[in-house]
Amino acid sequence: MTTATESARLPAVRNRLTTGQLPKRSTLYTVIGGFILAAALQGLIGFNWFGLLVFTGVFYLIAIYSLSLMKENRRKALDRLVSGLVCTAFILALAPLVSTLWTVVSKGLGILSWEFISTSGGAAHIDPDTLELVSSSGALQAIVGTLQITGLATLFSVPIGLLTAIYLVEYAHPTFWLRRTVNFLVDVMTGIPSIVAGLFAFSLFTLLLGPKAFSGLSAAVALSVLMIPTVVRSCEEMLRLVPADLREASYALGVTKYVTITRIVIPTAIAGIATGITLAIARVIGETAPIFMAASFTDSFNANPLSGPMQTLPVMAYTGYKFPGQDIDLSNNQAWGAALLLVLLVVVLNLMARIIAMIFAPKTSR
Repeated sequence: MTTATESARLPAVRNRLTTGQLPKRSTLYTVIGGFILAAALQGLIGFNWFGLLVFTGVFYLIAIYSLSLMKENRRKALDRLVSGLVCTAFILALAPLVSTLWTVVSKGLGILSWEFISTSGGAAHIDPDTLELVSSSGALQAIVGTLQITGLATLFSVPIGLLTAIYLVEYAHPTFWLRRTVNFLVDVMTGIPSIVAGLFAFSLFTLLLGPKAFSGLSAAVALSVLMIPTVVRSCEEMLRLVPADLREASYALGVTKYVTITRIVIPTAIAGIATGITLAIARVIGETAPIFMAASFTDSFNANPLSGPMQTLPVMAYTGYKFPGQDIDLSNNQAWGAALLLVLLVVVLNLMARIIAMIFAPKTSR
């Protein structure tokens, strides 16, 4: 009886993990307050968008940690601080990307038109109103060159990369010296600077065809050197994800290894393989240095990848600023238009990768 009475008189133990909670919208209010303080500080020292984001993040982190420490507990305050650091780092990393896209779109839309897409820069026509010779500012030669060079590079890289990945996953023993050698060479090729690939292609075609052997084929070889390791690694990872049970079931039915790979393994991994290949294409389509070294540049339309310099969208964007024509503003606008077309092309390729993955992914539902 006495024990029950004494225990009833004892104060209740406070649970530090559940006591005290900030309001649900405290994060939003803290961000707004940090933004107002950062804007006021920027007004005193000079306005800058990046500085505004940085100071907003700093004020938010200080405020949310202090409020949580006073209202909640140290553990919850530390959790909010780390969460805020992660979100702030993500926003700061996203800011340059958004700024770049906004700059390219805002400056490239002014020249982007059907005439810009359907005419070549080297062409000239007579204005029917003034009867004067007018130079065209189109990018048709760059669009055709980009598609041809990238297509040839894909044609060279995909069979080599896919067959190499099949060898590494399906045939080579983990301790075999050739497998270790191939893995080492693929890792080395992954880190090769792009300009080295361009120098390799330029030197190769110079030895075979003579000096100044600029061509789209040479640029395609340079891009394939950069693309092969990406294709190998992406295809290798996708093939390794295929369950070993499928292979064993096929072998148990007496199916040969070749048929198992072509009818079971590759169809199962085709969605990931197609996605990896598409992303590899998107990675090399924006290269400038190897194409500039191997194919040079030209404003004239050239649809023959076997002979003569060829223009591509990234090289057009570079030369528009580096080597402007008599009309400097027109050259700069052409550069921004080529950059915008390249961004749109990369977006289309990434959307194609998503669509291919959705179409060819194994259907698990019945």
